[in-house]
Amino acid sequence: MKQKLSQIPGPIGVFDSGYGGLTILSKIRETLPQYDYIYLGDNARTPYGTRSFEIVYEFTLQAVNKLFEMGCHLVILACNTASAKALRTIQMNDLPHLDPQRRVLGVIRPTVECIGSITHSRHVGVLATAGTIKSESYPMEIHKLFPDIYVSGEACPMWVPLVENNEAQSSGADYFIQKYIDTLLSKDQQIDTVILGCTHYPLLLPKIKHFMPDGIKIVSQGEYVAGSLKDYLHRHPEIAAKCTQNGKCTFCTTEAEEKFIESASAFLNEDITVKRVVLE
Repeated sequence: MKQKLSQIPGPIGVFDSGYGGLTILSKIRETLPQYDYIYLGDNARTPYGTRSFEIVYEFTLQAVNKLFEMGCHLVILACNTASAKALRTIQMNDLPHLDPQRRVLGVIRPTVECIGSITHSRHVGVLATAGTIKSESYPMEIHKLFPDIYVSGEACPMWVPLVENNEAQSSGADYFIQKYIDTLLSKDQQIDTVILGCTHYPLLLPKIKHFMPDGIKIVSQGEYVAGSLKDYLHRHPEIAAKCTQNGKCTFCTTEAEEKFIESASAFLNEDITVKRVVLE
């Protein structure tokens, strides 16, 4: 029965520890509107950025299992922390036992793949959560593809709280946005490209652009992840065939439904219904 169920097509799963993954989901839906999606936010246990590798892996695996149970054959970890701390272990150690026909993809590799054609100075900066910076996932992935690129990173611990408390456009956010940008650029004055390595940060883009010096390119993940997924499904028709195409999107959260709808309104321009789920 398990084998038969695993052959039934289902939606594409999109997971994030909080709300930031909604920025990735929005770009994916713009690029691939025909597919069905389930968005799962572990909002009750967010943020992941300050948690240990072991806990992030444990929580992410629970979410992947839940999305598999809900019929997903392909799951996107729309969370930089989960992609940095859990993706590789899940791909190498867990998928062979759970279901070798299913796939789990992250957001770091698609972002990195575009960098080589964007930077001219070959000096790149990364603004991200403390967990993503500490993992050194961006430097490692960049150096696999582009060994000549020099990478500097800066953790921005106040940026996610600013977004999730609806302060992204307030004057009070200016200090923290300018502070982290200036600190990053002081590490390497040759930086000409900056990656926004957290899915919340696109909501800060107007202020980030204001405080970023002219001539420095800002790489926001959504469009690159969406383009990479489109290419992946084209190259893997056997996976695409397992993804249903009715243009529907379902939202799930580990928090109260009302809380999710209220907070998600900063990321979405549509009315949604939400289902609460338990991860274990």
